Amino acid sequence: MSDRPSPLADPHIAFDVSEGRRDIVVLGSTGSIGTQAIDLVLRNPDRFRVTALAASGGRVGLLAEQAHRLKVAAVAVAREEVLPELREALTALYGSEPLPELLAGPDAATQLAASPCHTVLNGITGSIGLAPTLAALEAGRTLALANKESLIVGGPLVKALAKPGQIIPVDSEHAALFQALAAGTRADVRKLVVTASGGPFRGRTREQLAHVTREDALAHPTWAMGPVITVNSATLVNKGLEVIEAHLLYDIPFDRIEVVVHPQSYVHSMVEFTDGSTLAQATPPDMGGPIAIGIGWPERVPDAAPAFDWSKASTWEFFPLDTEAFPSVGLARHVGELGGTAPAVFNAANEECVEAFLAGRLPFNGIMDTVTAVVAEHGVPGTGTSLTVPDVLEAETWARARARELAAKATAEARA
Repeated sequence: MSDRPSPLADPHIAFDVSEGRRDIVVLGSTGSIGTQAIDLVLRNPDRFRVTALAASGGRVGLLAEQAHRLKVAAVAVAREEVLPELREALTALYGSEPLPELLAGPDAATQLAASPCHTVLNGITGSIGLAPTLAALEAGRTLALANKESLIVGGPLVKALAKPGQIIPVDSEHAALFQALAAGTRADVRKLVVTASGGPFRGRTREQLAHVTREDALAHPTWAMGPVITVNSATLVNKGLEVIEAHLLYDIPFDRIEVVVHPQSYVHSMVEFTDGSTLAQATPPDMGGPIAIGIGWPERVPDAAPAFDWSKASTWEFFPLDTEAFPSVGLARHVGELGGTAPAVFNAANEECVEAFLAGRLPFNGIMDTVTAVVAEHGVPGTGTSLTVPDVLEAETWARARARELAAKATAEARA
């Protein structure tokens, strides 16, 4: 860990807390993070106001309802073909009232990310969140980051733009680390410990995972999330991504970031200090707390999440990670150390393989087998700190195409 101040999340940064409500732009408003954030805002109208919403366009009715209830100034939708449906839904709700400004297309969310506000909450799923992340940072907004992929694939780009303390993590694990790190100086930190629930397949061997189904993978024992994130939790790819993210956010070397399995998901992550002390951040499984940290820091939002009932007995367990059954974390460390476009290749190949698995075109173990093969073919990334957005896009395009080819080949061989 270097002695220089981190350009990213730093709980010691003193924020300028202006009087009055904090204006928020919510990207990915109809997803899990977005809907929970809006619920938090509606419960705290004296603290927050949502000024604009962006969504993919898959849930037009919900997007229109959100816009009407929040009285936002602008609404963006990625899929241009649903714009007439969105306008119709808004007209039905607004009646004679003027409609919010409407934006459509793949760059619509990026436009909103640079619009006037205090905080941009990026809850978009996937690497398409990179452009909005960069736009928010360049515009000087505080970025509440739930879109880990944009940091994974564009780490050097994000770090080059981010000012000290400009990014506040919304992932439960990184929000936990963010809070625990406030207890000491950077020189005091020995290790970051990222916890993992273990997903639905904790305790199973690689052989036992060979024939698990889509339904099995989507039955997460702790968290209710979208299908892609849930499958990433089943393969533990999400933990691999979080290890890379922790390295980028806090400038901790990979060999000092550990993953431990904690089935109850009460402890969201821990920081071990040089004097032997370990600080753990713990709440019952609920994203309300991390979202509140993201959009409200340095103030805490009362009752943002449930607290423990200490009058009831409970058991908290911790287990080492099974790296043979779940090789994703080791592979993520490898691509993180390679840097350049390697993390983008890892992430893009995984997204394609998860899609193939959900569609029944690839077995569960085939996800990581295929991602590993794509990463190996990619080889040395070569871009280093000179990474550009075109570099990322080119690497992702290649990785997606190659992952589809290898997945199709594996399926054909399995059926032969």
